[in-house]
Amino acid sequence: MCMKRQPTFLESISTIVVMIIIVITGFVVFHIPIQALLILASAYAAIIARRVGLKWQDLEEGITHRLATAMPAIFIILAVGIIVGTWMYSGTVPTLIYYGLEFLNPNLFLVSAFIICAITSVATGTAWGSASTAGIALMAIAAQLHITPGMAAGAIIAGAVFGDKMSPLSDTTNLAALVTKVNIFSHIRAMVWTTVPASIIGLIVWYIAGRQFGGQTNTSQVNELLKELSHIYNINVFVWIPLVVIIVCLLLKISTVPAMLISSLSAIIVGTFNNGFKLVDGFNATFNGFNKDMIPASSGELTKKAISLVEQGGMMSMTEIVVTIFCGYAFAGIVEKAGCLDVILGKISKNINTVGQLVLATVLGGLMMVLAAGVASVVIIMVGVLMMEMYNKMGLDRSNLSRTLEDSGTMIIPLIPWGTSGIYYAQQLGVTVDQFFIWTVPCYLCIVFALFYGFTGIGIKKVKPSETQ
Repeated sequence: MCMKRQPTFLESISTIVVMIIIVITGFVVFHIPIQALLILASAYAAIIARRVGLKWQDLEEGITHRLATAMPAIFIILAVGIIVGTWMYSGTVPTLIYYGLEFLNPNLFLVSAFIICAITSVATGTAWGSASTAGIALMAIAAQLHITPGMAAGAIIAGAVFGDKMSPLSDTTNLAALVTKVNIFSHIRAMVWTTVPASIIGLIVWYIAGRQFGGQTNTSQVNELLKELSHIYNINVFVWIPLVVIIVCLLLKISTVPAMLISSLSAIIVGTFNNGFKLVDGFNATFNGFNKDMIPASSGELTKKAISLVEQGGMMSMTEIVVTIFCGYAFAGIVEKAGCLDVILGKISKNINTVGQLVLATVLGGLMMVLAAGVASVVIIMVGVLMMEMYNKMGLDRSNLSRTLEDSGTMIIPLIPWGTSGIYYAQQLGVTVDQFFIWTVPCYLCIVFALFYGFTGIGIKKVKPSETQ
């Protein structure tokens, strides 16, 4: 590498500004895929790198170095696809959803809706899947109880996002841990500090607001879904085996990816012998996910709701997030190699002297990026890469950063009307963002708790300087 000079602050910050402009214009206005826009932003960053004397070979080296740090977590992300597909094949995930819906309490509808969607989302690792299956059924019940649609949707979305955030199967949860180089379970434990108290306040609000509703209701849609699940799967004690296997593996301190693969193998065995599915379909589910064609005709005709619930998983379902990582890290690798990150961090660090200021800067950066991009992955990658070294220098465990990235990214995404999640939830649940915004209590309270902890020092984990590398 033959670098002629350090980039100026204007050149350095322009890479971030141009990236934001490209994303806002391309994604929000023209609906261009975010991955293509990140590559375009990388091209501009490459021009700046060229100005300071770097060649393409130098940039390739920077990108490769960045991606090398991401590979262990990419393995986990692909393993997540495998385990979701096989757990659908075995009936483990549908059983969790089955019992969640079966114990629905109409008299505590909003509280029940949050809990059911949270369970569904933790089990599947996807907030969208939770909202489009259990969420739609719950909205129909809410209409019969004369519950305000926005109120019901708020509890449903909050539960779905809570589960997505706290699930080791979630792509954004794995991505946040990947970017900040934090163990996935350490990341989840850190998120308990903000997510749980915010959700408890939400449960109190929903309980008080929902006391005016109740009584008997026709839960035909839920019963129909439960009936279909019982036709597809043989719901008994054996479907819990894959869950028990992964818990035992983790207790024995077997590494995450091997533990997930062992559990997936047990799921294939369960699905084959307990549900009567074809063995070859179990292995196909690891790649393409479980689908309706794997279900015997004897199960009868399935509704779209049941199909959308079971058709999930597989390594191919994770390709979008993996490609996004590659594109995002291409930009980050070039910016870092050109010295732009060092210049920006040097400027920012002069004005940040406390943990509270650092958390505030992270939150503001996350909010700015989420308003621009409308997708959580960009927030996590860009803000995570930019701020990580500052957390190291302050002697803070990086789980503080990974948690704040999700508080200001994953949790806020549903509240952005032009964002993919905001649009998706509005379409699936038949409400607008302004109708459900105020009722998604934990989604915006997580930021409040993040700032409170930052300025008080409560819940802020510190490490020795030698452990920040």
